[in-house]
Amino acid sequence: MIKTENLNLTMEWDKTFPKSDKVEHSKVCFINRYGITLAGDLYVPKGTEGRLPAIAVCGPFGAVKEQCSGLYAQTMAERGFLTLAFDPSFTGESGGTPRYMASPDINTEDFMAAVDFLSLHERVDAGRIGIIGICGWGGMALNTAALDTRIKATVASTMYDMTRVNAKGYFDSEDSEEARYAKRAAMCEQRLEDLKSGEYKLGGGVVDPLPEDAPFFVRDYYDYYKTPRGYHPRSLNSNGGWNVIGCESFINQPILQYSNEIRSAVLVMHGDAAHSCYFGRDAYADMVHGSKYTANKELLIIPGATHTDLYDGGKKGAIPFDKLAAFFGEYLN
Repeated sequence: MIKTENLNLTMEWDKTFPKSDKVEHSKVCFINRYGITLAGDLYVPKGTEGRLPAIAVCGPFGAVKEQCSGLYAQTMAERGFLTLAFDPSFTGESGGTPRYMASPDINTEDFMAAVDFLSLHERVDAGRIGIIGICGWGGMALNTAALDTRIKATVASTMYDMTRVNAKGYFDSEDSEEARYAKRAAMCEQRLEDLKSGEYKLGGGVVDPLPEDAPFFVRDYYDYYKTPRGYHPRSLNSNGGWNVIGCESFINQPILQYSNEIRSAVLVMHGDAAHSCYFGRDAYADMVHGSKYTANKELLIIPGATHTDLYDGGKKGAIPFDKLAAFFGEYLN
């Protein structure tokens, strides 16, 4: 029997952004095909009737729905879409044990489970469903779009390919057999240490205090996750981080193998000042290379925007929400 777990959900407003008076907010639960119950925030535009186009939102990798995925969801609901921001398996308010684990397969399934939930919701037009993935979940969103034919439109915002960065390091600086072997050996040793200690060692979230010689992208993360701007007590990146072995399988299981077979619409957007911009550029290039479905694909490069500027807009309101509304309005028609 498919049955959801009873989760302990926080009912008060505990987001990193103010509550909008233009939408109705409620907490929901749904289940993925592994039997893990996921927690979500549902946003419905006030004053609407009947079935609406819907969008599922998740990310960044190591964040929770009370941070920028919730901001995206609420803002898109203000523009007429029914939206769902959710916590992935093993994190936030969602179920799954052990905690703070990640999986290319299970996390792709989380997005598909969100589409299941929206498809069966009484206020949703099941033929008009899209997804938004932010940071590491941008890569997961593309991976899901390549698998789930129900998705009509996808946005990957300030995306990471988590399999690439785990296997090759930042900027592909560790792309060698020797470097990967060292990572694998360290992970295997850590597995035994965890079993001997009886608990999983955390890898640590965003570094705190911030070193004086920290590179720009580390400062960018610190400014979001470790300050009132984006800190949340349930966020992995704001606190202890993933388990050291939490992302082990990413080293050996690349995603995006069939991204050039995505038939539905995709918008990849990135800031040109983001350290991660190469992920978005390369993912877009791979998606359209040899593809028969390029007319509905777009790469949007936002001048001057850093990686975390597309989390909450930064100081310049960098997230092009009007563009997103137009994109989904066209392809969820």
